[in-house]
Amino acid sequence: MPDARPTPTTPERGAVIGDGIAWLARWSLRLLLVAAGAFIVWWLLAKLWVGVFPVMLALIVATVLWPPTRWLRSKGVPAALAAALVILGALVVFFGVLGAITPSLVSQSGDLASQASKGLTELQDRAAQAPFNIDSSTIDDAVKSATTWLQDQSGQIASGALAGASAVGSAVVTLVLVLVLVFFFIKDGPQFLPFVRRVAGERTGAHLTEVATRSWNTLGGFIRTQALVSAVDAVLIGTGLFVLGVPLAFALAILTFFGGFIPIVGAFAVGFLSVLVALVAQGPMTALFVLILIIAVQQIEGNVLQPFLQGRSMQLHAGIILLSVAVGSTIFGIVGAFLAVPVAAVTAVVLRYLSEQANLKAGIVTADEVEAESAEGEDAAEQVEDEATEDEVTVVE
Repeated sequence: MPDARPTPTTPERGAVIGDGIAWLARWSLRLLLVAAGAFIVWWLLAKLWVGVFPVMLALIVATVLWPPTRWLRSKGVPAALAAALVILGALVVFFGVLGAITPSLVSQSGDLASQASKGLTELQDRAAQAPFNIDSSTIDDAVKSATTWLQDQSGQIASGALAGASAVGSAVVTLVLVLVLVFFFIKDGPQFLPFVRRVAGERTGAHLTEVATRSWNTLGGFIRTQALVSAVDAVLIGTGLFVLGVPLAFALAILTFFGGFIPIVGAFAVGFLSVLVALVAQGPMTALFVLILIIAVQQIEGNVLQPFLQGRSMQLHAGIILLSVAVGSTIFGIVGAFLAVPVAAVTAVVLRYLSEQANLKAGIVTADEVEAESAEGEDAAEQVEDEATEDEVTVVE
């Protein structure tokens, strides 16, 4: 009978279990430390939200205004003058468009609310009829619950949307603060990364430079893409509503544009409102056509426009987007819903970079396969690859 006792080179079962428990304990401790660090960061953000909100908003605006500023500087315009001209031009365009659409939007807002209310009532009446036969009391309870929830959330949404403004006195002061920050961001932005490398050192600074460059490009691309996609959605849906004879088509198109900056949720909310207005004004057949129109536009957006314009670097799963918007809107209201996806996109950039570095160290990819967006990123990838090769040689020896 062969001897089944462990050989000297075979670990005992107890040792294997002990190693597994030790590994689990080490990783549990690391995860607890990461969670504690995340909680501290979250606590600090909540305490410093007065200053964090203007900075985040200014960064988003700066990513949009940096390309024209860079073009002016390449033509020999001084940095300060280029930044001032771009900001002034952006303000003229923004307030010009706002002034052009506000009178029409304000005049139609009352009718829009009335049509939406009538649409909900008509939906309630139709749901109580065959073939649905939903009890009216059930519908009333659902409507009351939704109304109560909206009333409860209205204060939170308003306070969240004006959190930064209330802390500094007024929305005007916050706007001025954001504009000042944007001016310095696009004027002195190119000096930031060299400063980071001087402070952090060349090795760490190279990684930080690459992450910052990718985050900046991703954020700027996301905002510009969302603006373009929202504009296309607004034009297509607005034109379709006008052709179908749906009233308030212009107001609904404007709401579609602004709703596009809150992916998935914004389009769904405005689309539902458009269907309600069509149902009241033109009947169920037109409402069905409006629903088909909105679904078709959303399919074009999701399968053609966004993949083509955003590219691989901006791919976020729909579940992540929904979760981000839900968490952001619950905690910070409308502002949180707007900032949720950009924050998630930048977080995804950081996680992808960390995964990329792990693949370099493991030899899964080479430095030539890394798509760096800065010269410092290329140097960092080559350095990590060289260190991994040296470690492998040392282990073999």
